[in-house]
Amino acid sequence: MGTKLKLIGLALTLVAGTALAQTKPAARNWNTTVTVTPQGTHVLGNPAAKIRLTQYVSYTCPHCAHFEEQADAQLRLTFVATGKGAVEVRNIIRDPIDLTVALLTNCGPTAKFFGNHAAFLRGQDKWIGPLVNPSPAQRARWTTGAFAARTRAIAKDFNFYPIMGSRGYTARQIDACLADEALAKRLAAASDDAANKQYVNSTPSFAIDGDVLAGTHSWAALRPQLAARMQAN
Repeated sequence: MGTKLKLIGLALTLVAGTALAQTKPAARNWNTTVTVTPQGTHVLGNPAAKIRLTQYVSYTCPHCAHFEEQADAQLRLTFVATGKGAVEVRNIIRDPIDLTVALLTNCGPTAKFFGNHAAFLRGQDKWIGPLVNPSPAQRARWTTGAFAARTRAIAKDFNFYPIMGSRGYTARQIDACLADEALAKRLAAASDDAANKQYVNSTPSFAIDGDVLAGTHSWAALRPQLAARMQAN
């Protein structure tokens, strides 16, 4: 009888243990976690991560496109996914086309930012052509007239509407984001601050935990510094 009771008790313990295992919450997927800082920039990963990598990016910079292609997957796998690191993107505005793309990457729900960001950088070689040798008429459309008229002309000339359409945006939503002059001013002011206060003078540039990394403008240069910081933490 005593043996029988022990077996019943063991069975109940196993059932309880199984139930606890089944109800244990799943690990957080930091690669789908996007938050916005008080300054309005976007962060991928654990917002309370011990290490914050800040990327200073221009959408018309070919080196920024190369960095996105080379580093994004590795950063997500070995840095963001661990919960120990997070990636913040700050826009550096070099020209009206850059500003227009920044308005579009910042368009819509917070969760869509990094997808928009990747779409424009990874497709840069397909849309950037008109910037190489624009006609006088194009230059006039991009730089004169009402703000929304300029950004919409740029979006049309560079085929940004189809890119955003593939991301699930309607023409009305795109036009509304292109007319956001208040956001444009904040982006330009933040870009000026990066140049004048953080001394960011080329793109891409990087900071770890707020310290801008001198002479670091590629994944090859950034990777060992990031790895060393990860090991130290």
